[in-house]
Amino acid sequence: MPQRYARFSDISMSERILNTAFLLTIGIGYLMALINLYYTDQGRDGKPGLSIDDITIQFHGSNDQTRLGSAVTGIMLPNLKYKSDQEVILRWIQNGADEAGYNDKIAPILNRDCVLCHTPAINPSLPDLTRYPSVSELAHGGGASVPSLVRVSHIHLFGIAFILYLVGKIFILCEINIYLKRVMVLIPFVAMLLDVLSWFITKRFSEFAFLVVFSGALMGISLTMQILLSLHQMWFSRTEIKTAEIKTEVKTKTRIKAQRYR
Repeated sequence: MPQRYARFSDISMSERILNTAFLLTIGIGYLMALINLYYTDQGRDGKPGLSIDDITIQFHGSNDQTRLGSAVTGIMLPNLKYKSDQEVILRWIQNGADEAGYNDKIAPILNRDCVLCHTPAINPSLPDLTRYPSVSELAHGGGASVPSLVRVSHIHLFGIAFILYLVGKIFILCEINIYLKRVMVLIPFVAMLLDVLSWFITKRFSEFAFLVVFSGALMGISLTMQILLSLHQMWFSRTEIKTAEIKTEVKTKTRIKAQRYR
């Protein structure tokens, strides 16, 4: 007799409630992460909205503007208490971004308006604005540094891998084509690895900024499909699946009995 694997029709009501609560929480959390990503990365090119140029500036840098300059003319501008501080920061960048000017004029502005979020202990995924070396790096040409990409990528990989694994463990209870299921389970992990790899590629070659967008979108779409299919089969297809299994079981028993009496 072929081995039978567990499906949603086999789990208890408590398990369905637990799985549903987890999937909904992950789904809402991922949506909030996308919104946060939009507000964090948009406006780097000085224009409203998130674009390929914003991604390019973030990872590769810009020939026309430094990352700090792009931020204070775009996304960080509303966070400045006094709009005149924008000119102070831009003038400091144009004059060479020296340490004396940082200690005298820039550090007080950043400590007042920016370090609440841009502190490694609070948000390691955002640039560090608490120290001159890290601020100086942002004030000169070039995108994200390799050490910062390594720091963010290992946090990204460890955290999201657990989420994908747990969502996948629930998703494999779906009753769909086995080969399609195997591909759908694998895609989010491949997309996540491609996403992280694309950061380093874009750091070197600006033309690959589209790869960051593609890999991130692929992971989001595949994760969303797993969540929606799991929820649908847990609550709306369970009766049909159970009925089909019962019919199959009845047919099997009938066939066995018929063979016995031959």
